[in-house]
Amino acid sequence: MSATRDDILQELGLWPQWRRRDAAAPVDDAPVQSPIVRAAAGAQTPAPAVVRQAPAPGLPLDARVAQIAGMAWPELKQCVADCTACPLQKGRHKTVFGVGDEQAEWLFVGEGPGADEDLKGEPFVGQAGKLLDSMLAAIKLKRGENVYIANVVKCRPPNNRNPEAGEVEQCEPFLHRQIEMIRPKLIIALGKVAAVNLLKREASVTSMRGKVHDYRGTPMIVTYHPAYLLRSLPEKARAWEDLCFAVETMQGLQSGKATPT
Repeated sequence: MSATRDDILQELGLWPQWRRRDAAAPVDDAPVQSPIVRAAAGAQTPAPAVVRQAPAPGLPLDARVAQIAGMAWPELKQCVADCTACPLQKGRHKTVFGVGDEQAEWLFVGEGPGADEDLKGEPFVGQAGKLLDSMLAAIKLKRGENVYIANVVKCRPPNNRNPEAGEVEQCEPFLHRQIEMIRPKLIIALGKVAAVNLLKREASVTSMRGKVHDYRGTPMIVTYHPAYLLRSLPEKARAWEDLCFAVETMQGLQSGKATPT
């Protein structure tokens, strides 16, 4: 039997103190059709994709950005796998491209892979990933179903340090291209590193919470990174507030209403 939302909140330590304010307005429970099924209906067999090579190391950034901006999904995935543009590639086991529905309405962006993600090649698969999955389930979402998960950088920084500016600069075009192709209705920035690099301004998570920001025309909400929540259990209640705010914002976007600011 699958766990109820109340069971999940109890596991997160948020039950019975915290409940959705608008419990009568749940997220749509209709099953989400996978992008493969959606694309398959009435479609003809596509021509084989031409996979380009990764931009050469040392290529001027403008040329690198232009080359990545024209890539489709197969090209982009191969380009990330072959990337040697910054020092992070030296210590990696696997690149961590991203995972989920490539036509998702929800996009969650973290800062970078950890040790577990580096070994598996998928974002948020360690303890922080388990917490993220529980957070998604609490608002009736599921990894891979109308949800895409990515990071600011695609390779693990040594000792899980924050990615440096030059590393983000080289990896940024990949994330930008992913967002352009996904076209999410709402971005959730998980933690300060993701939020600051997407918004291009320095600020604390506390000051950015509770507002709808703009990322190149796409609404964005900021909350705590799951890894931080594992170390700071009292902040889980604030993260739950952020998730409720995100649900309310998404409902407004889906109905065509103006989003709160």
